[in-house]
Amino acid sequence: MSDAESTQFDPAEPNTGEAFEPVDVFPDSTDFDLRPGADSCYKCSTCDTNCPVAEVDDDFPGPKFQGPEQWRLKQQDADHSVDDSVMDCSNCMRCDNACPSGVPLSQMHNTARGEYVEEEMSKLSVEYVRNRVLANYRTSAWFASKVPRVANFAMNFGPARWVMEKTMGITDERDFPEFATETFREWWDAQGAAAGSRERARERREARGEPVDADKKVAYFHGCYSNYNTPEVGKAMVRVFEHFGYEVVVPEQGCSGTPMFANGMLDDARRHAEVNVSSMADLVEQGYDAIASCTSCSMALRQEYPELFDIDGIDEVASHTFEAVEYLRIHEDLRDEIMAADVDGDGDLADEFAYHAPCHARNQGLDRQAVELFGDLEGVGVEDVGDSCSGISGTYGWKAEKYEKSMEIGDEMFDHMESAEGETGMTECPTCAMQMEHGTGYEVRHPLELLEAAIVD
Repeated sequence: MSDAESTQFDPAEPNTGEAFEPVDVFPDSTDFDLRPGADSCYKCSTCDTNCPVAEVDDDFPGPKFQGPEQWRLKQQDADHSVDDSVMDCSNCMRCDNACPSGVPLSQMHNTARGEYVEEEMSKLSVEYVRNRVLANYRTSAWFASKVPRVANFAMNFGPARWVMEKTMGITDERDFPEFATETFREWWDAQGAAAGSRERARERREARGEPVDADKKVAYFHGCYSNYNTPEVGKAMVRVFEHFGYEVVVPEQGCSGTPMFANGMLDDARRHAEVNVSSMADLVEQGYDAIASCTSCSMALRQEYPELFDIDGIDEVASHTFEAVEYLRIHEDLRDEIMAADVDGDGDLADEFAYHAPCHARNQGLDRQAVELFGDLEGVGVEDVGDSCSGISGTYGWKAEKYEKSMEIGDEMFDHMESAEGETGMTECPTCAMQMEHGTGYEVRHPLELLEAAIVD
């Protein structure tokens, strides 16, 4: 008999009918939070190679460590504290776009920053006070708007700037943006607010041959900067939308929370989010869509709010939020209007624009829309100046210890702008506009301003 024939196979008895006892890998916990996608990270480091901060700061461990690796450490060691390097993340969110596995990196970074600020950072430290002031720009802007001329002089007075850097760590290398003598909301009220917009929109629909009672209405989230510093952007948004027959309302609102996320001030961000979601949710229920002219604001409402907060109506607001030009490209035939337009002879506009797509526009798939939109506009050229980060990332580039890094990150964009045909920049992000102007000296415009000049009579 062969060895094969003498081998006996004795299978184990099946356990059918018996209860299966799962292995308890983690102890019971009431706050255990396995973020969807965290275990999808296979350490390819694509996020690290796409991180603009890691590119210029050898001490920054990168988004992979700040996200899934740090999260795993906290699950294994209850005493593990969030590493302070999380405060060096600029919240550009390019890692989200770069990750091939859909790991929610920016969500994990925002959560980690909030935990670090809450549990590790001294509330009496200069860094905390400085970050709180920068994060709550809306508060200081509200006060400054009451006496804009005085504020504009005081904020850019040399000795005052020196004192701010030495005492608070706010760089004196940058010029503070000027405050408008009339805020957007003051202008809006003078135009008759919602009632005035409804009348103008109905007249425009009739002129366009559309039903006068067509259901075209949007709620404008103007954000802090368009209200206090660049009301011309908000005015352009209103005029362009009314040109297409949309009734515009401007609801009660706070800050979008973007600078607060970047500085780990999640309690502050939540307070503002509750106001924004409450007012916007009521309007969404009435058939309005939420429109933002700033890509960081639209990103906050449509992505960061539902990721970080549990507020009634938040998902409905997120799903009905759009960037302004994006919304028009979806719902109107912009290309035909642009092809029929001609801005030659408009002395207020340049012939050539150097366009920079903000990181938060890229995260929403909007990085090419201005170049594509204005490609058929007679008399105007728009040149894409590359996919690099501007480097300022909101409040990041305003911190004295981060200023040189922010400028190093922006070098590629500056070079591309200076080699472009024109000497006027274009972007949807107000802080990117600050960096573009600071690094090149170019005037910077918003796409809505060019759209207004092209199609609004």
